[in-house]
Amino acid sequence: MRIPSHTPEYMISRLHWLMLARVGIVTFLLGVATFIEVMGIESLSTISVTPLFYTILMTYVLSIFFVIFVKTIQSLSPNIYLQAICDVLLITGMIYATGGIHSIYSVFYPLVIIYAVLFLGRKGGIIVASLAGICYGLFADLEFYRVIYPLFSVTISDQPQNAGFVLTRIITHILSFYLIAFLASFVVEQEKKLRTLLAEKQSAFDQLDLLHRSIIESIDTGILTVNLAGEIKSINRAATEITGLSLADVENLKFSEVFTSGPTLTAGENADEKESIPKTRFEMPFHDQRGRRLILGGSLSPLRDNRGVRIGSIIIFQDLTNINEMKETLERSRRLAFIGEMAAALAHEIRNPLASMSGSIQMLEQDLREDEHNYRLMKIVMRGKDQLENFLKDFLLMARPTPGRKETIDIKELVTEVIESIRYVPDWCESVKVINQFDVSPLQIEANRTEIRQVIWNIVLNAVQAMPDGGVLSVKGLSRRVNDNPGVEIIISDTGCGMTEQVLEKAFQPFFTNRDKGTGLGLAVVNRIVEGHQGTVRIQSIPGEGTRCEIWFPCQEGFAKESNGAIR
Repeated sequence: MRIPSHTPEYMISRLHWLMLARVGIVTFLLGVATFIEVMGIESLSTISVTPLFYTILMTYVLSIFFVIFVKTIQSLSPNIYLQAICDVLLITGMIYATGGIHSIYSVFYPLVIIYAVLFLGRKGGIIVASLAGICYGLFADLEFYRVIYPLFSVTISDQPQNAGFVLTRIITHILSFYLIAFLASFVVEQEKKLRTLLAEKQSAFDQLDLLHRSIIESIDTGILTVNLAGEIKSINRAATEITGLSLADVENLKFSEVFTSGPTLTAGENADEKESIPKTRFEMPFHDQRGRRLILGGSLSPLRDNRGVRIGSIIIFQDLTNINEMKETLERSRRLAFIGEMAAALAHEIRNPLASMSGSIQMLEQDLREDEHNYRLMKIVMRGKDQLENFLKDFLLMARPTPGRKETIDIKELVTEVIESIRYVPDWCESVKVINQFDVSPLQIEANRTEIRQVIWNIVLNAVQAMPDGGVLSVKGLSRRVNDNPGVEIIISDTGCGMTEQVLEKAFQPFFTNRDKGTGLGLAVVNRIVEGHQGTVRIQSIPGEGTRCEIWFPCQEGFAKESNGAIR
């Protein structure tokens, strides 16, 4: 049905119902007429139903015409006026066919007036009521003055109709028509006011709902709601970004199934109690959709309706992973600062005796060359002295690194140099396969060459020591921006024994090692040097599969261009 776009939806629905109701009423009348014709009821046997059949058939034809007319004419008012005029004329025809002024079908006039008021308002209702009054009054006058004769005439008595009866019937019908028009218009106006008020309330509610959703979706804190059964019912944008889970992924799932290490939700049997339930603060580990291990921290609070009755729980959380890492870094720096305070005095106290011992042992070594047994013992002492000096050097570098002289370093050249040198250490296995991958673009940074070499040396040595029976050592260099800052990233990975999650958490702690000959200072030195150059270091490891270490150093804008995927 083709209706103007500005016509309200409820008016279109009413128009559909009007056409359907007209067909329904006419069908009912057709059934009654057919029943009279077939049964031949004695009291009604004199009624000629043929004109009634014609009238009903005309109504069906007009109903089809109305449907076509509605599709053709855009405006609603002409459609309703046309239908009302046709209906008034059809009702007048039915009155003529069923007894004239005594016909009971005059009761259908008010139906036309009512729907005219519904569609056209008070003005349209009065116009249709006037038309109905004119048609009925004119018909009654013509019948009274014997101008026309109804097809079937019924009189209450044998007395002929008098003028008073006819006038009373005409006035009664006309007054009822106008009364119905005014009453219907009053009801319709009240309905319009209620619809307007409802629309305003709905608009205000929609705006409030939009504001509420905008606030919930705009904040950077994850918000998640569950019902009394512990099933997740809503999740906001921040929660989706933090966890990688959308509402479609978790809706109606148990909170404990999605967040296995989360807080325990309060049971639902006391849901109707209105006593104050304190907020529960928590921290829990969580692995997102990309496999990253996160630390989520937040609070659990009861969710209540406007009557104060608890209907579920609301969980507000944030990603504390970076904050916890900062705390760990701060704690590590605090410990290293304390160690640094001791380092200078300790190094002075140890280095002076070592220097005296070294000189004395070298002099004794010259006199004991012929004594093979004592010479071997002197060599053991010298190796112990060298080991102690190396430990002291690493200890000082970790506790209080010196800035040193910075220079331009080519990362590819330095990595190649370190790998060539490390091939001669005792831990090197000839079965180790080395794969080098570097960006075509230059990879240069401004840093202390000795310290950067120490970083690469320690990481590569750890990788080699993790593959005592051989494996694949992969070293990759590429340009990468971090927080829009240009830099160079070195990725060193191996296929060795790997590290457990517990070992990985303590990897950068000083003096922590899982090797018999290790000092536990290698990665601590790496972390200290990288931090001193405003870089970052991250280690990923899977037991039995290998370890991947990513080291990023900042550089000047022209030193490292963004990687285009070309590797050489």
